[in-house]
Amino acid sequence: MLNYNEVKPGVAVLVEGEPYVCMWNNIMQKQQRRPVNQTKLRHLIKGNQIEYSFQQSDKLNEAEIEKKPAVFVFHDKRKGEWVFHAAANKSERFSLTDEMMGEGGKFLKPNTEVETSAFDGKIFGVKLPIKMELKVKDAPPDVRGNTAQGGSKIVTLENGTTVNVPMFVKEGDVLRINTETGEYVERA
Repeated sequence: MLNYNEVKPGVAVLVEGEPYVCMWNNIMQKQQRRPVNQTKLRHLIKGNQIEYSFQQSDKLNEAEIEKKPAVFVFHDKRKGEWVFHAAANKSERFSLTDEMMGEGGKFLKPNTEVETSAFDGKIFGVKLPIKMELKVKDAPPDVRGNTAQGGSKIVTLENGTTVNVPMFVKEGDVLRINTETGEYVERA
């Protein structure tokens, strides 16, 4: 059981039987009134956001979130699904939609280990490694010009994703890419 003031960003709670994670909170106390914890909550499965105020007398149940390791197998672009298997058992396969994977999914390559988050047996999210190492498949030649601002070019990576990189990157280089921002970090 959680008290009203223990609901802080990152804490998952059950509100009317539905799982929510706190995105923002503010404990407010007006003159001669009881304190109130104003929060913005995001539904773990549906993704919608609500504003909710917890009173001092409220007792809350924490949402039980299961975190399990899994391995990425392949992406079926026609169906829009990403196929994974449990890290311990390769025959235990499951798939997620493009919406559940988000933008970071485009940097995944087969046999990459990820962490899945589930509530009540339903998987609602995947946590990717922060940095992925990908090989440059196609890079245009360096072009002389305005390099006062650093100069950059767009290259294609081994999984078909394009990234903006510095001029010195060549075909065959292995790059580290930040999966959260989608930006080039360094050469590996």
